[in-house]
Amino acid sequence: MLIVDGIHTYYGDSHVLQGVSLEVRAGELVALLGRNGAGKTTTLSSIIGFLRPRAGSVTVLGRDMTGKPPHAIAGAGVGLVPQGRRIFAPLSVRENLVFAARPSGPWTLSRVYELFPRLMERQHLRGTSLSGGEQQMLAIGRALLMNPSVLLMDEPSEGLAPLIVRDIGRIIGELKQSGMAILLAEQNLAMALSVADRCYVLNKGQVVAETSASSLRADEDLKHRFLGV
Repeated sequence: MLIVDGIHTYYGDSHVLQGVSLEVRAGELVALLGRNGAGKTTTLSSIIGFLRPRAGSVTVLGRDMTGKPPHAIAGAGVGLVPQGRRIFAPLSVRENLVFAARPSGPWTLSRVYELFPRLMERQHLRGTSLSGGEQQMLAIGRALLMNPSVLLMDEPSEGLAPLIVRDIGRIIGELKQSGMAILLAEQNLAMALSVADRCYVLNKGQVVAETSASSLRADEDLKHRFLGV
């Protein structure tokens, strides 16, 4: 579904990603883990087209999408739940959702409302009226209505209360069970390991470990060295 092969990405002269490679297969949830500044968001930005890698490649469903603009990558089947939600605050909940909707595919407005009943209750309110957790639900629903083949999620638990984090983790688990391929960049290790099949650990822009979620859960040395646990 998604293959990232040896990408090198820069911010100006700063060499942030140094040969990052990863793969997300059909129906698989892969967690991208690392401390703040490890390169998680830069990796997702390089995949979705916000940043253009200077070397390496990004392949989506067999198509080379390296360096393509974000709208072309989204059109190829990649959806993004961005860090910080980035909803359109002046628009209503419903307007935020239908703005990005594609007419064909399994995800419809009614199905998103089934997944997030709270959004249906608040569909006529502006984004500024929502709590942080509700805004995160809205960001996820907006991405789902693009009917992506691969879903990128950037720190969906950030800034949320523990009970809301648990709900978001449950929802991500349900999306995984539906067969969606997901790349989850996350700093909340417990939540990530509760839903992931495999994990990549980043440190200073390099992949330092690739392992199953169950193996990482038991590897105290790896968690201590690179995840601050």
